Amino acid sequence: MSKFAFPIRYAIAIGGLLIAYFLIISLFGWHTNPLFSLFNGVITGIGIYEVIKGYKLRKGNAFEYSDGFSVGVVAGFAATIFFTFFFGVYAGNIAPEFLDNLIGPWGGTTSLGVVLFTVAIAGFATTIVTTLSFMQLFKPSWNTKKNPNVTDSKKQKMV
Repeated sequence: MSKFAFPIRYAIAIGGLLIAYFLIISLFGWHTNPLFSLFNGVITGIGIYEVIKGYKLRKGNAFEYSDGFSVGVVAGFAATIFFTFFFGVYAGNIAPEFLDNLIGPWGGTTSLGVVLFTVAIAGFATTIVTTLSFMQLFKPSWNTKKNPNVTDSKKQKMV
């Protein structure tokens, strides 16, 4: 399986979870409160963690930092594109009054394009940050192994 086909499966799942979460909070009318969008980062982070972990298990000792980083970024970017497309359809066609309710408390007006750009940039930024963070857990250590034959008394004499 190609390096890009594997994360696309996870991206579809992440995007689906983001869409499902948005629809669930919209049932309660909470989708216009930006604080609830913070959980999008949690959903994306869990998905990126899982795709990197799955790829590392698949590759075994051949796993490299650049491979893990690329599958995390591909999965996150693709999920962001899926969700942004859904968000555009929702805000533009399904519930056109959504943007007025979202921006209304701040007393401004905006276009659908600006909101979609903001959603996409937030998703891309979340992807980069979480991928870099999780790769710290999955990268191989460069620390040297301690010599098990050296005792504490020998260490003191060496100093």
